[in-house]
Amino acid sequence: MVGPPLSVAVAPDESIALVTAAMRIEGGKQVPDNKVSVIDLQSSPPRVIATLEAGAGVAGISINRQGSLALAANRSEGTVSVFTINGRTVTAAGKVRLGDEKSGPSHVALTPDGRTGLVTRDGDNRISVLSIRGSNVEYTKRDLYPGQRPYGIDVCAPGRIAVVANIGVGSPPRVIDTVTVGQTPEGILCSLDGRKVAVNAMSGSNKPQSSPFYRANGRVVLFNVEGKKLTPAGEADTGNWSQGVAFSPDGRVLLVQNMVQKNIGVYEVTSSGVRDTGQRIGLRAGPAGIRTATR
Repeated sequence: MVGPPLSVAVAPDESIALVTAAMRIEGGKQVPDNKVSVIDLQSSPPRVIATLEAGAGVAGISINRQGSLALAANRSEGTVSVFTINGRTVTAAGKVRLGDEKSGPSHVALTPDGRTGLVTRDGDNRISVLSIRGSNVEYTKRDLYPGQRPYGIDVCAPGRIAVVANIGVGSPPRVIDTVTVGQTPEGILCSLDGRKVAVNAMSGSNKPQSSPFYRANGRVVLFNVEGKKLTPAGEADTGNWSQGVAFSPDGRVLLVQNMVQKNIGVYEVTSSGVRDTGQRIGLRAGPAGIRTATR
């Protein structure tokens, strides 16, 4: 078997299991397969009662908590196969195109209410969001971008978060950690002594008020550098569409550019975090770039 270890799905009532076969041997070589086996778990011993066709390289598969629908990711085809379930009868109900054959759909996770699906694509490093209404499954054209080569994925009850395993690529130097700071981080800088990191995030302040991602202000986020790890040290609101940041040579002052307000905000860096002093340096245009000399 080639594919994520989530290539088995068990119905909520434990009546059936679905098992995918991503590859088969042909002429002494592995080639993509498209088979989904339906296993009757109520018989003794359990037995295969049907074999269905999905797409090439069918891999991760999930059954919704209602026990009425299954989705399977087709790694070698760039699609997701849809199956309806009625008791022990499983029926192919079409496919949803996500990308080309190199996009590598690996697994599908379903939210507890069965209305949303998340598909990892390790070929082009994204997670595609599906909308599900009954047996009608559509690609929303909205993608999420986690780490390199997202593979396995699951949604934790009650459905507020999902977790994803990123296989990664390459060799050192390599990414060792990722820290969330808010939407659209642009400015990022280390203090001259290397003990602090400041990140300027728009945080939705550049979006219309009707957007679900809107926030009235951006934010500057401060971190302490502890070995090879960043630990939160504080944050403060900024203006809108904020851009670059710059530390003073002694690391006690932080300058933050605000594009919409056409000014530079002055912030104090303290042992307990970062504080807006209220001081603003007015400009005739929106500032978009800032640096200080390194010594």
